[in-house]
Amino acid sequence: MKAAEQELRDAYDQLQPGDRIEVVHGVTVGSSAKWSTATVGKVLRRERRRHGLHFQRNSDDKVFSDVLILARDDGELTTVTVDEFTRIKKI
Repeated sequence: MKAAEQELRDAYDQLQPGDRIEVVHGVTVGSSAKWSTATVGKVLRRERRRHGLHFQRNSDDKVFSDVLILARDDGELTTVTVDEFTRIKKI
């Protein structure tokens, strides 16, 4: 595992309900359009969710994503999927 991936995994594993964090996602569209977006909020919980986002997989394949459920400053609840392009920072 690369150092950046391990750092992300450690940051995710240490999160507790009530922690205030900033989550920065790298977004890539096509081969050249790249930008980032940030979400700030309080951690409500973290989960590992099963999903079926992969097309034509065997029916017994289990695909999971790590997600954070956050309460934003305006009270909105949001779910953020954590992937290799995510950076988590406690604030």
